[in-house]
Amino acid sequence: MDNSLQKPERLFGRVREWRDLAEFVESGQAGATLGLVYGRRRQGKTLMLELLARELGGFMFAATQQSERQNLADLGEAYAEFVGLRQPVAFGSWRDALDVLLRLGEKRATPVIIDEFPYLVGTSPGLPSYLQRALSPLGFAKEHTSTRLILCGSALTTMTQLLGGGAPLRGRANLELVVRPFGFRDAAVFWGIDEPELAFRVHALVGGTPAYLEMCGGGGPATIEEFDAWVARWLLNPSSVMFREGGLLLREEPSITNPTSYSAVLAALSAGNHRRSEIASALGRPSTALAHILSGLRGIGLIDQVDDALRDKRSVFRITEPVVRLHQLLIQRHEPELVVGRAGQVWEGSADTVASKIYGPHFEDLAREWCLRHAARETLGGAATWVRPAELPCREHRTGHEIDVVVTEAVSFAGERVTAIGEAKGTRAPMDLSQLGRLEHLRGLLPDGKIDGTVKLLLFGRGGFTRELRDLALGRSDVELIDLDRLYTGA
Repeated sequence: MDNSLQKPERLFGRVREWRDLAEFVESGQAGATLGLVYGRRRQGKTLMLELLARELGGFMFAATQQSERQNLADLGEAYAEFVGLRQPVAFGSWRDALDVLLRLGEKRATPVIIDEFPYLVGTSPGLPSYLQRALSPLGFAKEHTSTRLILCGSALTTMTQLLGGGAPLRGRANLELVVRPFGFRDAAVFWGIDEPELAFRVHALVGGTPAYLEMCGGGGPATIEEFDAWVARWLLNPSSVMFREGGLLLREEPSITNPTSYSAVLAALSAGNHRRSEIASALGRPSTALAHILSGLRGIGLIDQVDDALRDKRSVFRITEPVVRLHQLLIQRHEPELVVGRAGQVWEGSADTVASKIYGPHFEDLAREWCLRHAARETLGGAATWVRPAELPCREHRTGHEIDVVVTEAVSFAGERVTAIGEAKGTRAPMDLSQLGRLEHLRGLLPDGKIDGTVKLLLFGRGGFTRELRDLALGRSDVELIDLDRLYTGA
């Protein structure tokens, strides 16, 4: 990579995202090109693009929630300042503005970045069509410039629809970069937390959104002993901007016109209802009435649908943003108490809920993420193509057994094979031989068509493992013990 495109020290992490942006700008491809960058708010998209523009001498304009005429006027001022004109340029229409902007790359590959693009589409619905015309194969921009036009936005529904089937810009873009929250390891480093247990607790409550560090006063708890007081001060305090964050994530998305129904689904999910039928039962509604709401929540990145690893047409839903779960389980339910300053009592009285509804599910999520992102091939008995939960029917016990972790590897022309299964316990009690025995039983229930060789047994223990289990695992190549230290630092 060219030295001018080395990732700035100011930008934490985002190695892959920066590389993809750099390759997009310096691809050497003839003609103007189009890229999309989007993700939920507060992920650091604007900072990354500002740094890109600064590094490469590019132009960046941030739209605001105002009329078309006002945004065009602001764009004219920004453009004039960029090219060194004394007077603002008066753009009469977006057609005129786009033609001028795309000429910025006549002499060299130049990034031209429009931030908060959905604001512009909201007042100028024809803008994507104008862009389609401006980027036509025989147009001036394609024939005579190397402009790298980047559209950025946080309204996920609007951004994804730009390249949807039948959309004017379908087939026009060379880059579609989704900026997601940090993974749990990067989040720990970003927060400056090197104690795995403390890092886990913080991540279980606030996740990996970069802006939350500043919104929590610029730092997290320094020790486990400070954690409870930190939660009461920054997360459960009505004076903190984090207090309503979990509710605002839903309401700030323009596509959500009736937040109440969506919030009810999030509440049901937070309470442990993960299947469509369970959610419907909790809400007292038919399952068929939930399709639109579940699809909407997936579209804005607040929930994810996870297919069963072993059974077709079975899936569960999970909340992807920890602050949403915290808001539903604690803040929304106890708001009157929190408003009068009883954060410490609410937090202490909610210990069982936090353990079972927050720490437990979150530890399972991290176990699956570890397998997919960090575990060595030798640990898993193969390469992890998919890591999902599953449910296995059992004739002996006349019930279905849930498996937290099922690692499968795609095999050419032969579907998938299971390489490992795992149990994740998010309690502070150490795992013992009974959990290993359960996994061995479940391994024996795996479908023959999904097995090719020895299936590894993975035990994830937040509270560690008993001495008997550790001693037994030492002599078995098919058993792996993963505690928090290994989760955060090992493979």
